[in-house]
Amino acid sequence: QVHLVESGGGLVQPGGSLRLSCAASGSIFSIDSMGWYRQAPGKQRELVAAITSGGSTYYSDSVKGRFTISRDNAKNTVYLQMNSLKPEDTAVYYCNADLARPLRPPLLTWGQGTQVTVSS
Repeated sequence: QVHLVESGGGLVQPGGSLRLSCAASGSIFSIDSMGWYRQAPGKQRELVAAITSGGSTYYSDSVKGRFTISRDNAKNTVYLQMNSLKPEDTAVYYCNADLARPLRPPLLTWGQGTQVTVSS
């Protein structure tokens, strides 16, 4: 079984920065794509950023230029550096990972979420 554990959330003022981490542990063969989603109260969960095992990245328009996703494959960890934070970035942030499994389809696994609040 594989677990994803997020950390790094908290309260920050507008214009500030936070760095989220998500570490995968357990019986891991390999990890394909990893991503960060967020869900604000009353809204649907949305994709914020994603990164492939080769390092190709995707960003939603709302965070492009402000957020940077990266990963350390040796540590099975994905990061989200968030700069120039805005109140509308307030949400619970979730990471996910596509876990490769020999002779079986990949398994999408989610973390438990970490709260990010941007407020003065």
